[in-house]
Amino acid sequence: MLSELGITDLWTFVIGTILIVLLPGPNSLFVLATAGARGVADGYRAALGIFLGDTVLMLLSTLGVASLLRTEPMLFMVLKYAGGAYLCWLGFSMLMAAWQRIRRPLNSKDPMQKQPLSSRPTRKALLLSLSNPKAILFFVSFFIQFVDTDYAHPALSFLVLGVIVQIISLLYLSCLIFSGAHLARWFSQRQRLATGALSGVGALFVSFGVKLATATLT
Repeated sequence: MLSELGITDLWTFVIGTILIVLLPGPNSLFVLATAGARGVADGYRAALGIFLGDTVLMLLSTLGVASLLRTEPMLFMVLKYAGGAYLCWLGFSMLMAAWQRIRRPLNSKDPMQKQPLSSRPTRKALLLSLSNPKAILFFVSFFIQFVDTDYAHPALSFLVLGVIVQIISLLYLSCLIFSGAHLARWFSQRQRLATGALSGVGALFVSFGVKLATATLT
């Protein structure tokens, strides 16, 4: 049936998408940390920001923005440095929060409750999702392999593939959200481990930022 919509090798696409979604990255890590800090509801608010950001990136890919990034290297550089700076800022904020917690332990029963990820998770997740210009190039380079070049309405093919990606992403992020909430209860009695975990997450975000800032188009 999906072949009538210009989609080829559906199951290869599904398996590839699952493997890609399972790769650790700033989006999934942010949702996990937010759920651990603020609970299931805020975890889904963060996931909403990721869904919106990925939808925008997929839309930009279908509109040809990926080609613009390739033909205008300066635009790509500006976007990647801005994205890298944002990721590093999130990471350093978490590292500073961990350092302050070491100096002045929290009296709260939940030692991860006041981490900087907690405020406005949807907006932060949206900015996080949009901060990687290489994601646009990834979406178009991955999707194009499963769209029939002879199909008259390729935008419809991209739409269906995009919906499949979002469903898989929703299932995966839901697992992370409930896992994060469970970890929060476990960490609530282990403040030193919670502080160490927050430091580790912050360091990972800094590394993500540095990796993005040094990325190339190839």
